[in-house]
Amino acid sequence: MSDPGAATGATVCYRHAERRSLIRCQRCGRPICPECQTPAPVGVHCPECRAAAAATAPRRPSRLVRAFRRGSSVPVVTYTIITVTIAAFLLQWLTQGLLTQAFAYYPPLTVQEPWRMLTVALVHSERSVFHILVNMYSLFVLGSLLERLIGRSRFLAVYGLSILGGSVAVLWLAPDSVVVGASGGIFGLLGAFFVIQRRLGGGSIQLVALIVINLGLGFVIPGVSWQAHVGGLVVGALTALVLLRTRRADQQRRQALLLAGVGAVLVLTTAARFTLV
Repeated sequence: MSDPGAATGATVCYRHAERRSLIRCQRCGRPICPECQTPAPVGVHCPECRAAAAATAPRRPSRLVRAFRRGSSVPVVTYTIITVTIAAFLLQWLTQGLLTQAFAYYPPLTVQEPWRMLTVALVHSERSVFHILVNMYSLFVLGSLLERLIGRSRFLAVYGLSILGGSVAVLWLAPDSVVVGASGGIFGLLGAFFVIQRRLGGGSIQLVALIVINLGLGFVIPGVSWQAHVGGLVVGALTALVLLRTRRADQQRRQALLLAGVGAVLVLTTAARFTLV
């Protein structure tokens, strides 16, 4: 008696000998039963061919990796600064203020520990979470907008130079004070945003009102360093002006030199405070 499967070209699955199969893998040609079939653009694949294809296929980067790639619209610099600052705030509590003492800006220590002029933005008042919450919310709103607008490296330059500018203002105007917080950098973003918005022709009345109100609070609320606010605001506006005047592709080297020049002026101004006294 003849095998009916042979008449139809049927054979058995190479993985399950008890199962008849009329389908073969498109890649290797082995017969496979329905359980072993994986649909492909053309025909079906067996488990081994599917595994081999998966092993050689290019892997899609994770969302985190894609976020850091050039061309991504995710404001990763802003998010990174916020994450690091919050981590530093937690460490302030865990170290019982030791990190605050190491990072806070105290002008008499400028020559011995100049890094404090920048690390001041990482530490905040431990008496209340309100200080860091307000600063980080402001950074989230302003930073996200400005970073997408001017790019990551330029945004980092504006923020960093504004922090330094705030510390320089404290050095000259309140040399005996101890300062903590990212307010200098936040006001720098406000100043930069104001200059850019004016140049683009956008309405700035509300932004001006916001700047005036926040500056005014610095003179009214005890313990708030209005000096850092003013210094950050001025330097942020200045760096934004540099960016606007050097927007063309052929002016990028000049832009970098001018931004470095702003930093150099701040360093020289810091040195002059100790040289002239």
